[in-house]
Amino acid sequence: MDSLENSSSHDVPDPRKPVLNKYAFAAALLASATSILLGYDIGVMSGAIIFIKENIHISTIEVEILVAGKTSDLIGRRLTIVLAASTFLVGAVLMGFAPSYPFLMAGRAIAGVGVGYSLMIAPVYTTELSPATSRGFLTSLPELFITLGILFGYLSNYFLAGLPNRINWRIMVGIAVPPAASIGLAVLAMPESPRWLVMKGQYGEAKKIIQKISHTMEEAESRFQEIKMAASRLDSENSSQFSGKGVWKELLLTPSPSLRRILIAAVGINFFMQASGNDAVVYYSPRVFKAAGIHNKRHLFGITVIMGLSKTFFVLVSALFLDRFGRRPLLLLGTLGMVFSLVGLGLGSKFLAENNNKPTWAIVLSIIAVCAFLSFFSIGIGPITWVYSSEIFPMKYRAQGTSVAISVNRLMSGGVAMSFLTIANKITFARVFLILAGIMTMATIFFYFLLPETKGKTLEEIEGLFEDRPSDVEN
Repeated sequence: MDSLENSSSHDVPDPRKPVLNKYAFAAALLASATSILLGYDIGVMSGAIIFIKENIHISTIEVEILVAGKTSDLIGRRLTIVLAASTFLVGAVLMGFAPSYPFLMAGRAIAGVGVGYSLMIAPVYTTELSPATSRGFLTSLPELFITLGILFGYLSNYFLAGLPNRINWRIMVGIAVPPAASIGLAVLAMPESPRWLVMKGQYGEAKKIIQKISHTMEEAESRFQEIKMAASRLDSENSSQFSGKGVWKELLLTPSPSLRRILIAAVGINFFMQASGNDAVVYYSPRVFKAAGIHNKRHLFGITVIMGLSKTFFVLVSALFLDRFGRRPLLLLGTLGMVFSLVGLGLGSKFLAENNNKPTWAIVLSIIAVCAFLSFFSIGIGPITWVYSSEIFPMKYRAQGTSVAISVNRLMSGGVAMSFLTIANKITFARVFLILAGIMTMATIFFYFLLPETKGKTLEEIEGLFEDRPSDVEN
C-alpha cells in the first residue's frame, strides 16, 4: 500500500471546482485493471475461434458453447481481485496448451470464474472509494479497461493471423498470462474499502483511508460521519451482513418498496445491457462480415480493429463527461443510437443476403452500422451499467444486490452468445438485428421511467431517490 500512500492528497485544492483525487484514482485504476482481462478474452476469441474451428474441427454449436464458457463466472462473486487475476491466469494457460475441445472448455470455465470475481468486485470497490463528484468517471473505468482489452484482442488477432493455424490461436489466448500475473501482484497495493472497514468496526483505518480519498479534512470528516451514521442504522445485523444472514431474505423475498425499485432498476439495466446483443456482435463480427462478402481474414480482423478503436474512443468520452452531464442523458442517447444502428445493420444485412453480387453500399452500411452500434453502446449502457448498478444499493445490500444484478448480466451474456448463431442461421442475421432493435426500444422506455438521475449524490443520499414514486422522479 506504500505506493498508493505516496500519492495521498492532503493539499487543499481550489474549492470552486472538483479535482480528481489522485489516491482514489490510483486505487480505482488498479481495481479496474482486472477488467482488461475480460475485454481481451472477448476480443481475442472473436478471431481465435475461427482458427480453433479449423485446427481442432469443432461444430457451430461447440463454437457457441466455447464462446459462452465464461457463464460459470456466476459462482465467482464476492472473492478477491487478486484471486480474480490468478484464476484467469490459470484458465489462460489451460486454453493456450489445450490439445482438445474438453481442455479448451475447462480453461474457459476457470477463466470465467476469474471474470466473475472482477466484474463483481471492481465496480463495488470503486464506488465505495470514490467521492460523489467523480464517482461516475472512476466507476466507469472497468468498462474502459474492458474496451481496451477488446481492442488489444482485435490487434492480437490481426497481427497473429498470418501464423500457422496450429499455433496462432494458442499464442492469442496465451498472451493474457503475463498481464494477469502482473495485475494480481499490483492490486496488493490497494487499500480496503472504507465502508467495508466501517461495517467491520475498524473506524481508525477507515478514517485514514477516507482522509486520503478526500480533498480536505473537513470533507473527510463529513464523509466518515455520514458512512458511520448509515452503518449504525443496520443495528445488530451489521456483524452478520457479509455472511448474508437475513439480507438475502429482505432483498429477494420481503423488500421494502424503495429496495424493490432499486433491485428492478439494477437487474433491468444489466438485463438490457446483454439483451442488446453487444457481446454477440463483438464475438461474431468476423462471421457477420464474412456473410457480408468479406472473406480475407486480415481484412476481417482489420475491420474489427477499427471497431475496437471506435469503442475505446466513445467509452472514454462517456467516462470523461458522465459526472458533468449525468447518467440519464448519456444512457438514453446511447440506447436510442443503438436502436437506429441496429435498424441500419438489419437493413444492410437483408440486402446482402438477398443479392449474390453483394452491393458495396450495403457492405459499407453494415460496417458503419456495427461501428455506430458499438460506439453508442460504449457511450451509454456499457459504462453506465457498472456505475449505476453498483451505486444505487444501500450499504447493507450492496454486495448481495450487485451480485444479483451481475448474475443476471452474465446469464444473459452466456444465453445470447450460446444462441446467436443458431438463431441467425434459422431466421437470418437481418431479422436478429431488427429484433434487437425492438429490445433496445423497450430498454429506452424502461430507463426513461424507472431510472432516476444519481449524478453528484452521495451513496447514502441515493437511496432516497427511490423512495418517491418513479413517475415523480425528475427527468
